[in-house]
Amino acid sequence: MRRLLLVLAVGLGTAPAALAAGPDPGVVVGGSGVAGGNVRYVARGGPGATTVVVAQARDGSILRSATLHGRFGVPAVTFNGARGGLSNDGSTLVLADTRTGNSNSPLQRRSSLAVFDARTLRVRERIELRGDYSFDALSPNGSRLYLIQHVSEQQIMHYVVRAYDLAHRQLLPGRIADKSQAGWVMNGMPLTRATSADGRWVYTFYDNPDGYPFVHALDSVRGVAHCIGIPWKGSDNNLWHLRMSVRDGGRTLSIHWRSGRPYLSIAVGSWRISHPGVARPAAPSSFPWWILGLALGLVAAAALAVLGRRRLAARGPLRLRRA
Repeated sequence: MRRLLLVLAVGLGTAPAALAAGPDPGVVVGGSGVAGGNVRYVARGGPGATTVVVAQARDGSILRSATLHGRFGVPAVTFNGARGGLSNDGSTLVLADTRTGNSNSPLQRRSSLAVFDARTLRVRERIELRGDYSFDALSPNGSRLYLIQHVSEQQIMHYVVRAYDLAHRQLLPGRIADKSQAGWVMNGMPLTRATSADGRWVYTFYDNPDGYPFVHALDSVRGVAHCIGIPWKGSDNNLWHLRMSVRDGGRTLSIHWRSGRPYLSIAVGSWRISHPGVARPAAPSSFPWWILGLALGLVAAAALAVLGRRRLAARGPLRLRRA
């Protein structure tokens, strides 16, 4: 066991194996794993098995580990390197099958996920689903798992969001969609992500080759979503340089460049878009400015009249000349 732990400790500093293809970021095996507080959860591969390691984020020292049959990895949730799988309260860890996003065929026939008690590394459940599913998000307390389901081999970037009840161990019927936009088609690749401080709101920015890029705003507590189309006229390659962050105590979602320079802001709740640096037209005023203008005109006329009288008085009385 000591030798195993030594090998794993050394492995924490090695480069991760990112397994992905097509529109799905896939999973990450090795590397720094996913962070949760002062620790990191790392999936290490082996012959037909996976060892999950909990290590101190500060120095990489191993606190505990567990091994399960099958090949699993930490879910990648965007193509810019963001990783998921850990609930906001630190109670639940979800790993995804390494076949996720890394198949020779367009769609997987079966998908597997492993659910752990993050504090003890005890396996709570192994989820086996018929179809092509990958990890998307967890509710803050780890009671609900959200999944990306790819449903079309002809339109591989088309997807739907599904919810899985971890307490009752069942895939819930229907899909998580924006009910206010029934015609919205979920299509694209996840580029970057931001999450509210309490873990409730999960925002994912998608490239959409068939239209405008968009932000998928998921309320992971209520299980509802909103889609916000992002106006974009530049090259699609530049979309990969955009990042997101939650600001103003969760009231604003900022989309900005990697340098920090702002691109636009979205008001959470109303989902209205504003562009920084763009002057807004002044609001019409109810003050009767025409009255002030008229008064100033009268004052100026009176002043001119007084000045004229003083000039006449200074010249003295007019005298008529005889012819």
